[in-house]
Amino acid sequence: MTCAKRRERRAGIALALSLLTLIPSVARAEGPAPQPLTLQQALRRALEANASTATVRSQIAVSEAQVRQLRSSVLPHVDLDTAATRNSNEVSFDVNGFRATILPRNDWSARLNFSQPIYAGKRELMALRQSRLNVSSGEANLRSTEDMVLLSTASNYLGILQGEALVDVERKNLELAEQRLKQAQAFYEAGEQTKVDVLRSQTDQKVAERAVTAAVQSRDLATSRLRLNLALDEPAGAPIPVAYPDLKLPPLPSPEVLVAQAQAAHPAVQRAELTLQIAQLETSKQRAARLPTVRAEGDVLRQRTSFPADQTAALTIRLTMPIFDSGEISAKVVVAQEQQRQAEIALAEVKRQVREDVLQSLLDLDTATKDLALAKEQLAAAQAQYNQSFELYRAEEATALDLQASAATLASASRAVVNGTVSRALAELNVWSAAGALKKTILTQEGAQ
Repeated sequence: MTCAKRRERRAGIALALSLLTLIPSVARAEGPAPQPLTLQQALRRALEANASTATVRSQIAVSEAQVRQLRSSVLPHVDLDTAATRNSNEVSFDVNGFRATILPRNDWSARLNFSQPIYAGKRELMALRQSRLNVSSGEANLRSTEDMVLLSTASNYLGILQGEALVDVERKNLELAEQRLKQAQAFYEAGEQTKVDVLRSQTDQKVAERAVTAAVQSRDLATSRLRLNLALDEPAGAPIPVAYPDLKLPPLPSPEVLVAQAQAAHPAVQRAELTLQIAQLETSKQRAARLPTVRAEGDVLRQRTSFPADQTAALTIRLTMPIFDSGEISAKVVVAQEQQRQAEIALAEVKRQVREDVLQSLLDLDTATKDLALAKEQLAAAQAQYNQSFELYRAEEATALDLQASAATLASASRAVVNGTVSRALAELNVWSAAGALKKTILTQEGAQ
C-alpha cells in the first residue's frame, strides 16, 4: 500500500508540474491579440510616410521657394556697401581758406544703393507666372503620386489576404491528399490496389506541400512590399495582421461620363495643360526680349574724404534696348515655339492615353467580374465532383486516377475563386485610378472599412 501511495503521489506531482508548464502558454494564447491593420489605416499611413509622396512634397516646397525668389526680382532692392582703409600718407590742399582732404590717413565710406525695375516687357511677371504654374504642376504630380501609392498599397494589402486565403486552400488540399494517401495505403494493405496507387498519392501529398510553401512565400512577399509602402521598420519577417476590407465604392458612371471626367480632372492631363501654359508664356517672354528694359537706380554716399563732397545722393534711370543681336532673340523664339508645339502634342497624347486607360480598366473589370462568377460556379461543381469521386473511390467504383483528376480540378477552382476575388477588387480600384479619382473615392469611411 505504501508503494502504491508513493506512486500515486509522484504521479500527482508530475501532473501538477505539467499543468504548471502549460499555464504560461495558455496565458499567452488567451492574451489580447494584436489589432489588425485596416485598409483605411494602411492607406492613410502610406500617404503620410511613403518616400515617393514625401519627395514630391519636397519638390513642391522648392517650387514655392522659387516663386518667392522670382517675386523678389520685381521688388525694390536695397544694399549697403561700406569700407574702411588705412593709408600710409594723408593728402589735402587749401582752397580759399578751406582745407579739402583728398586722401585721409584713416579713410571710410558708406554707400546705400537702391534698384527698382520699371519696365522689361513684362518678362519678370511672365517668369513669375511660370513659377506659379510649376507649383500647380507639382501639386498635380503629388495627386498622381498619391494615386499610385494608394493603388500599390491596396494591391499589397489585398495580396496579403490573397496569400493567406491561398495558404488555407493549399492546406485543405494537403489534408485531402493525406486522406487519399491513407485510403490508398489501406487498399494496398488489403491487397486491392498496387503500390503504384500509393506512390501516386505520396506524390500528390508532396505537390500539395510545395503548394503550401509557395502560398506562404506569396503572402510574405506581399507583406514585405506593404512594409515598404508604409515605411515600417519592423523586424525581419514580422507579420502584419490585416482584415479583409468591406469595399463600398460608389457605382461607376457610364464609360462616356467616366472618360469625360478623366480627361478633365486626371492629374496627368492637368500637368500636360500646365506644361502647355508654361510653354506659351515662354514664347511670349522670348518675344518680349526685343522690348526695352527700364530700370531705376539710386545711391546715397557718405565718406571721410571731403573732395569733391563728403555726402552725395544720385538717381539714375537706365534704358537698355537690343538693336542688333545677330538673330539670337529670333532663335530663342523659334525654340520656344517648338517647345510649345511639343507641349500641344503631348497634351493630345495624354488625353488619348487617359481615355484608353479608362476603357481598358473597364474592360478588365468586366472580365474580372465574369471570371469570378464562373470561378465560383466551377468551385461548386468541382467540390461536388470530388465528393462523388471520393465516395466512388472508397467503393472501388472509381480509380485513383479519377480521384486525382477531381482533386486537381478542385484545387484549381479554389485558387481561381481566391485569385478572382482579389483581381476583381483590384480591377475596380484600377478604374478609379485610371479616372484620377482613387484618393477621393477610397479615402472615405464608406470607401474602405
